[in-house]
Amino acid sequence: MDDVYEIYCGLHVGKSEHHAAALNAAGERVFDKPLPQDEARLRELFTDLQQHGTVLVTVDQPNTIGALPIAVARDCGCTVDYLPGLATHKAADLYPGKSKRDAFIIAETARSMPHTLRALDRDSDVLTALKVLSGFDADLTHECTSAINRLRSLRLQIFPALQRVFPGTVPPRSRF
Repeated sequence: MDDVYEIYCGLHVGKSEHHAAALNAAGERVFDKPLPQDEARLRELFTDLQQHGTVLVTVDQPNTIGALPIAVARDCGCTVDYLPGLATHKAADLYPGKSKRDAFIIAETARSMPHTLRALDRDSDVLTALKVLSGFDADLTHECTSAINRLRSLRLQIFPALQRVFPGTVPPRSRF
């Protein structure tokens, strides 16, 4: 990453609440507060930070609970990157007494060690391929579970006494 930003915002995402810490290019804190998982509050934060110049938002969770902050940051015109967990933990070791995934550590790592960041590209072919493979894996798991359940049901229908031989492995009889 050769880009230089005026504001580096680290976002430690959570299910119901995030913690954001923003540093200027000199490493001084310009923001450090918890935020609710709320689009309006996130939009307000990113808009306020842009008053200082270009903003890089770095998250520690790019999927699921991190999806809303990423979408809002992009919509506000911020650049968004991801700091992998291993890099976060190694950077946290440099700051004794800090939590392992603190928003300040994420922001400071983005500012001082930009080579540790990973781009979050919406159109990445690799990301698309991984999502397809992940979906395929989930489908296979579902199909295997369904096949096992059908076999157990057939076994019970053909020879009910097997339920005593294999306790707990056969689903309870249906009331129908």
